[in-house]
Amino acid sequence: MTLAALRSPRLLTTDRLMLIPPGRENLPDLIRLKADERVFGWMLHGTRSAERTREELEDDADFWEVRGYGTWCVFERASGDFLGICGFMERPDGRGVALRYALWPECRGRGYAREAARAALAFGHRAGLARIIAVAREENAASRAVLTDIGMAPAGEFLHQGHRMLVFESRG
Repeated sequence: MTLAALRSPRLLTTDRLMLIPPGRENLPDLIRLKADERVFGWMLHGTRSAERTREELEDDADFWEVRGYGTWCVFERASGDFLGICGFMERPDGRGVALRYALWPECRGRGYAREAARAALAFGHRAGLARIIAVAREENAASRAVLTDIGMAPAGEFLHQGHRMLVFESRG
């Protein structure tokens, strides 16, 4: 990473985390994360192949260029460890721009998802997003708690592949 990248307005830092837009150097970590059923089994469209992850990395770079916001790789500042991803995607069902996060199960219970999601949400509103949604399965109590804790409010529900999905929103 260059010094210029560390000064980028796209870089987010929190007390414990650094959120950096993904680059080719992150592909091995992203392939492992997105292939892991414990992580991406909860996500829209489920786990990803290595090839699909490569395509999504290219899509993420394009999304940043066109929109000025997107997905970040999340790293622990103290160790430099890759923890997962957090950021925004345009939902394919037309519901809008959605906040999403996916961190290694070993990160659970430490507040990392909450910290990353809060920083991303604030960035999204500063970037001009008036409404940001998030979707969580009803049975995913941890994700629902994160969304509520960062100030997102219930805004509807729908069924997806037999799962009751809860929609949350934040208005900037």
